[in-house]
Amino acid sequence: MNLLGVGSRLLPLVLATAALAAGAGDLGGLALWLGLLTVPAAAAAAFVAASDALVGRPARLRAVTSGVALALVVLASAARENAPTGADPSPLATWALVLALLAYVAPLVVWVLEPVGVPRRTRRQRRLRPAEVDELLSRAA
Repeated sequence: MNLLGVGSRLLPLVLATAALAAGAGDLGGLALWLGLLTVPAAAAAAFVAASDALVGRPARLRAVTSGVALALVVLASAARENAPTGADPSPLATWALVLALLAYVAPLVVWVLEPVGVPRRTRRQRRLRPAEVDELLSRAA
């Protein structure tokens, strides 16, 4: 099992979750640094998903959601960086991280809700006897 492909998708999710938790726990400095660490991981995940979609793999939804999540992580990091020192964290930073987490989880939700294709059982057709074939051909003519 190749865990490198999974790591590129899970790392930004874990870092964004940690940044959100640090921001909720009044650890503004840690939340800022975790948010800044999330940006390159999110960019790598978005680039991998976009290249997979361009190659022809079924990764279009992951490419779109990773790109949206990257934009939201950058927005959250910029909002947190520009907040005044000692002030409460910007609600924009918090909501951007929440929306980024939702964007990362969206492909999982779609995968879970995807209808399962159940193969239909078809009745096995019996072969016609030569006499039946002749009768059908004579009716058709």
